[in-house]
Amino acid sequence: MEKIWRLIWLLSFAEFVSFCQARVPGEQPLSNIAIHRTTLALHESAYIKAFPLVLGLKGENSGWVTLKFSQPNPSSDDWIGVFSPSNFSATTCEPENTKDKPPLLCTAPIKYQYANYSNPSYTSTGNGILKLQLINQRADFSFALFSGGISNPKLVAVSNTVTYANPKAPVYPRLAQGKAWNEMAVTWTSGYDIIEAVPLVEWGPEGGARMQSPAGTLTFSRSSMCGSPARTVGWRDPGFIHTSFLKELWPNSMYSYRVGHRLFNGSYVWSQVYHFRASPYPGQNSLQRIVIFGDMGKAERDGSNEYNNYQPGSLNTTDQLIKDLNDIDIVFHIGDICYANGYISQWDQFTSQVEPIASTVPYMIASGNHERDWPGTGSFYTNMDSGGECGVLAETMFYVPAENREKFWYSTDYGMFRFCIADTEQDWRPGTEQYKFIEHCLATADRQKQPWLIFMAHRVLGYSSGTWYAEEGSFAEPMGRESLQSLWQKYKVDLAFYGHVHNYERTCPVYENICMSQEKSHYTGPLNGTIHVVAGGGGADLAQFTSLQTSWSLFRDYDFGFVKLTAFSHSSLLFEYKRSSNGKVYDSFTINRDYRDILACATDSCQPTTMAS
Repeated sequence: MEKIWRLIWLLSFAEFVSFCQARVPGEQPLSNIAIHRTTLALHESAYIKAFPLVLGLKGENSGWVTLKFSQPNPSSDDWIGVFSPSNFSATTCEPENTKDKPPLLCTAPIKYQYANYSNPSYTSTGNGILKLQLINQRADFSFALFSGGISNPKLVAVSNTVTYANPKAPVYPRLAQGKAWNEMAVTWTSGYDIIEAVPLVEWGPEGGARMQSPAGTLTFSRSSMCGSPARTVGWRDPGFIHTSFLKELWPNSMYSYRVGHRLFNGSYVWSQVYHFRASPYPGQNSLQRIVIFGDMGKAERDGSNEYNNYQPGSLNTTDQLIKDLNDIDIVFHIGDICYANGYISQWDQFTSQVEPIASTVPYMIASGNHERDWPGTGSFYTNMDSGGECGVLAETMFYVPAENREKFWYSTDYGMFRFCIADTEQDWRPGTEQYKFIEHCLATADRQKQPWLIFMAHRVLGYSSGTWYAEEGSFAEPMGRESLQSLWQKYKVDLAFYGHVHNYERTCPVYENICMSQEKSHYTGPLNGTIHVVAGGGGADLAQFTSLQTSWSLFRDYDFGFVKLTAFSHSSLLFEYKRSSNGKVYDSFTINRDYRDILACATDSCQPTTMAS
């Protein structure tokens, strides 16, 4: 009864709300729920019941709940919202921009589903059963039945609460390359502050002695967000993010680990045991397999509408990578990570989705517009694509070996590969700090030991036949190619990868819009240019190609997929593009060359010579 009266008071207060968030195509789906307009329509015969009451009794971090519900006036637009924490009417907040008008109710659901989703007779009987998947997100859950659709919600009934046995448990570990080749960073999330428990990793070579390494702890508050909805309806406490560094690893050796916390009463809380293979020594001649994609986002396995038709390929990509995991050594997700767009709960759900991958191989990310961009915060682009996150979530939830994670550019070496990862959401033009980094990263690659030189960025700085780039006439980000192509050519970058455009496209080895080779499938000897690849079909809504035909575009695919690079040796590389739906190869080529082919003179990349003896 106390909860009902609290709802009556707060929702009566919310009836004065008149603002409506703008609905832009492709915007975060949760933003379409006008929770701020909610009115009270509780009915004595309406109910919603959730069971089991406790999840994770055996240490699981995800589980299913069954909802039974009924209401006397059913409609096809009735829906059920999942709220966490369960007291979803407990907070209010101030408006953050001109789209918002006070008062606001900061209570967006973490997901939702229509009441008739699995109940065809709901509109005639008013009764239904729904199964939903919940992950451990450090708080309890409640479920609310609404009528009036998502644009004019009326609260009809509120359920009992459901919780995890240990809501604070350490969850969703994600690996990343450290700053040294023989170092692995392990990041995870928990509900334990450092004042109540010490975070640590217990690890060691498989079958060998165990050791413990301490972890650092980060978090952030609502005031760290730059705008709405991250500061308002999208805010949710992120818990605590811990990172430990496992050092002096033996190359290619298998290790096991578990993350956990030592409570101040002397007891421990541990995750399950995970396994990873240490990175090869830089220049090591061995089989090395790299996966690259962008713009994957997240999706719900229970079919809930939270991302219905928003990232339709996301689960296919995730599941295909899990299926192929024994043949993958490292993953690069080059921007637009989960499309939370200011709805903080979505980052937990994304790290849960990729846990089988990220806990086993390094999961390296790049910054995209949906992580960083916000007006007046230093982003190169002044749009509102991050939903007010302004980079804080990406910089905190995942580790990258950058000198300063706010400046999201970095290099990392993996065996025979050198990767230079740029941040397109900050200025990359000549004379900038990032431009100097890019040149230094490319220039310092030891091509005898690391012959495969790879450039990556989120927005397309090279070449794309995406519709909007074609309409601009640049076929890439304005100022991108003209700023950086001299570096790619000078340092003989083999491949440049981008996301942002949600499709797949491959160019010829190209320089200044000219194909430097007419070969398409089997490259031998010097490339004489850089092959540019758009791999933005990780899962978000697909993007159309222009009907214009360009001389440099060799292969296009309007589908979801990812790229896999396999280096067999210093001289042999296989490139494959696979569709996420079935894992089959739809485009491929090989590069076979010797070290002297890398050193060979090419257009605008010849070293000076002298006639002196």
